[in-house]
Amino acid sequence: MATYVLVPGADGSAWYWHLVVPELRARGHRVVTLDLPSHDASDLDDFADAIAGAVRETDGSGDAASSGGPGDRPLIVVAQSLAGFSAPLVCTRLPVDRLILVNAMIPAPGETAGDWWADTGQAEARAEYAAAIGRHGTAAEFDPRTDFFHDVPDDVTDAAFAHPPAGPPAGVFTQPWPLAAWPDVPTRVLQSREDRFFPLDFQRRQAHERLGLDVEEVPGGHLVALSRPRELAEALLRGLDRGGVGVG
Repeated sequence: MATYVLVPGADGSAWYWHLVVPELRARGHRVVTLDLPSHDASDLDDFADAIAGAVRETDGSGDAASSGGPGDRPLIVVAQSLAGFSAPLVCTRLPVDRLILVNAMIPAPGETAGDWWADTGQAEARAEYAAAIGRHGTAAEFDPRTDFFHDVPDDVTDAAFAHPPAGPPAGVFTQPWPLAAWPDVPTRVLQSREDRFFPLDFQRRQAHERLGLDVEEVPGGHLVALSRPRELAEALLRGLDRGGVGVG
């Protein structure tokens, strides 16, 4: 059994994972979720500190860093979207056994999350995909319901929009990514086939160019934890016994 640390994307809310948590726990795994810091001065290091702190608190001892995870379980950090910038930093704070990126941004050393969009050509890739699925003109403009929630059940979408809108602190976008290279930790890249925000082909290029990895396709759109929680949980569990895929 393992400890899964589920890190949310831009909204910073643990609620994003609420449908995946019971799927993992039902299979005997420990799950750690958290709301990320929301103060506007918070940066990537603050996020990483908060994630590591949440893990240490799970067994009440404050000693998870020396035990390889709560209860000596393998420690697996899962990053959704923007969390691709902060989750790898946890590897400098805790002995992480595996990183799993889910529809995630993949940073380069020294790159800011604010620069990533232009550096990678995300806007062009999103526009090309929109045209490919028949969205043109004003219909192709970004809209959260159309780009993010197109495959999320109506009741879950309504619950999401019932919360006050939230966004990441400005500091997260301005801090250069502080690592000299990707952590030497086995890494998997999961990517949804119907992601309209980070299209599959775009993510294939990013994973290959920046990590030398192939993506593992999963069904669903960008918010796959809300639209396909069971399928995502099954994908997170795949390869647990064989050690995963190493960056190389």
